[in-house]
Amino acid sequence: MRNPRIAERRATPRRYLMCPPAHFKVTYSINPWMDPAKPVDVPLAVAQWEDLREKYRSLGHTVEELAPRPGLPDMVFAANGATVVDGRVLGARFAHPEREPEAALHLEWFRGHGYPDVREPVHVNEGEGDFAVTASWLLAGRGFRASPLSHGEAQEVFGRPVIGLDLVDPRFYHLDTALAVLDDTADEVMYYPGAFSPGSRAVLAALFPDALVVDEPDAVAFGLNAVSDGLHVLLPQAAVGLFEPLRERGFVPVGMDLGELLKGGGSVKCCTLELRG
Repeated sequence: MRNPRIAERRATPRRYLMCPPAHFKVTYSINPWMDPAKPVDVPLAVAQWEDLREKYRSLGHTVEELAPRPGLPDMVFAANGATVVDGRVLGARFAHPEREPEAALHLEWFRGHGYPDVREPVHVNEGEGDFAVTASWLLAGRGFRASPLSHGEAQEVFGRPVIGLDLVDPRFYHLDTALAVLDDTADEVMYYPGAFSPGSRAVLAALFPDALVVDEPDAVAFGLNAVSDGLHVLLPQAAVGLFEPLRERGFVPVGMDLGELLKGGGSVKCCTLELRG
């Protein structure tokens, strides 16, 4: 299906927060993708991460950096540290103790960079791992990490209606592994139906009748762990089945190789926290 908005596609400058994988390794397993028995090539992980950072900059976007800390190997997945909408910041509260110390470091960064409204959450949420912003809604995943109580908390902080979505496949433990926002000036998304409960699939079909529905092979390749600036869609290069459908809708897919970071259960979006406003 050709999207009537194709002629309007344009990139808008973005600001992102990223954290170098200087201390990245897999020494524990908190998702199905993590296997401590598989060695991590840290220089390769750094090179792949730097390639993503430079790609953002070449497209006209600004990248801020959060300093990595020894002993916190998952800090590279900066999207989990907060959600930022209209300059307001809701911090994270991690589900697993291995990542708990990251939350304070993110809050410290925002407070040190002039954000006037920074909230420490009461309920478990893992930032943009389970919150996705469209023009009309804040989509909120639950089932493996985020507490359902975090949805009401986010609605109060951001003043946007929250749509709760139940994740049922442990391979897609965060919303950002199962759904991506393609155009945040409109309600345009792509998602993998098999990651969601029947009721949540019905909600997605009702809210997004023109969504790009993704097949399992591209979802398993982390094709939905993608970042869009309204024109360019940066996504794992292994999600080969998504490139042509995105082009047909007027987007420019940009394949990235973050295979080393995938050993930790993350890819393009997991590495990228958007600083909205």
